[in-house]
Amino acid sequence: MLSGGLDSATVLAMAREQDYATYALSFDYGQRHRSELDAAAQIANVGGALEHRVIKLDLTGWGGSALTDRKIDVPVAGLNIDAGIPVTYVPARNTIFLSLALAWAETLGSLDIFAGMNAVDYSGYPDCRPDYLAAFQAMARLATKSGIEGGKITIHTPIIKMSKADIVREGTRLGVDYAMTVSCYQADANGLACGVCDSCRLRIDGFRAAGLADPTRYKLPRH
Repeated sequence: MLSGGLDSATVLAMAREQDYATYALSFDYGQRHRSELDAAAQIANVGGALEHRVIKLDLTGWGGSALTDRKIDVPVAGLNIDAGIPVTYVPARNTIFLSLALAWAETLGSLDIFAGMNAVDYSGYPDCRPDYLAAFQAMARLATKSGIEGGKITIHTPIIKMSKADIVREGTRLGVDYAMTVSCYQADANGLACGVCDSCRLRIDGFRAAGLADPTRYKLPRH
């Protein structure tokens, strides 16, 4: 599952290091910009994916998130983990995405799905938690032909317990070019990041804590 952001680009590199043949899956689901999809295509190509598919969905049909409903503003005031689940949470998004990834994995004859969920430096999303992912894996083993026939379908989330700084360090070790990635919730058509949304702030803090230069392209100079 390749969003075009920092986390999933790192996970792709980690899977490749483990000698997996990789197939990249991205989603055009009505998010605020397509820059992340352009980034995903570039990352998949450079990262050695054997195939990259983009599945088109329309999650704007029910909205409920600042990422799929333009009437809801993206928060830019700063991270507040104690404020509850933020408005950038997209209802059931990871459940929908994982289900489609599971379907393609079965078609490919694969028992392994890699995803970039993170439960440390994250925005409070319920579908990024380890217990949720364990439950989905259990469901996948019950609900598929490969699972019934004895295949142990595994949802790999190698960065689930890593800090953003640790993710950046690991990706740097693996040669990930983070200048290609787009993490911003409201990047422009050229992939320039706003620098103030929650995703940007987590990314900025990650590079700073890792002691590494931030290659992100921003709309305005940061001070």
